Amino acid sequence: MSSGPAFHPGRAITVSPAELAFEYGAGVFGPRPELRMLDAIRPSLLDPHCDGPDPVYGIAMDFGRTTERAELEQRMLLFGAVVYASGTLGAEPVRSQGHVHAPSPHSGWSAPEVFEIWSGAAIIYGQQSDGDAPGRCVAVYAKPGDKVAMPPGWAHCVINADPQRRMAFGALCDRQYGFDYQAVRAHEGLAWFPLVGVSGEIRWQPNPRYASSRLEQHDAKAYPDLGLSASMSLYEQFLRDPESLMFISDPQRASNLWPDLTP
Repeated sequence: MSSGPAFHPGRAITVSPAELAFEYGAGVFGPRPELRMLDAIRPSLLDPHCDGPDPVYGIAMDFGRTTERAELEQRMLLFGAVVYASGTLGAEPVRSQGHVHAPSPHSGWSAPEVFEIWSGAAIIYGQQSDGDAPGRCVAVYAKPGDKVAMPPGWAHCVINADPQRRMAFGALCDRQYGFDYQAVRAHEGLAWFPLVGVSGEIRWQPNPRYASSRLEQHDAKAYPDLGLSASMSLYEQFLRDPESLMFISDPQRASNLWPDLTP
């Protein structure tokens, strides 16, 4: 993977060539990434005793240009960036642990999230519920420049779809974001496990701890009803029209869309 994202996210940020970390340009604020270790991922894996890269990924939450910092805080919006290691976690590709967003204190909603792939190949997996009946289960295959919206209340994870290289993506989420892992861990994972086939392809195995479900698979799509631009990065859209992204921190604005919207 090169030192910079394959898709320019609209900020002076590049992926470190040597670490699971990011480098920020002049006028850009951002933290040192938090490294997610393999032991933290194990409760959601098909084989919790597997070997794999450690750390699994680096995550940097809350960064952007210093000129927009106050507005991002006022609007309760948060930009984050994540870079995944290459390799596998046992039979699975590198991935995050499944979770649901805890209700945000300021809105009372389990906040939606928008992912934007920067480099590599990704699968965004989501299921309607973390209960025994998972509802609709969707796997979205995404390439650099694609965006994937995750509705409120959906359990989800992000997967590196190409074990041969690292993958990086950005995420737009609520500033008071929080993760709820309890139900997913009680089921020992999400309703479907991604597995790496002999030729490197991704295949899927159902988790028997859930009621039977069908997995829908498709490429990333556009979200015109949410007002997401297909021609510019999320950050560029924020610069041009911050109101257009307020459905993230104020999900009530899109309350008529959420019941039928899928990733």
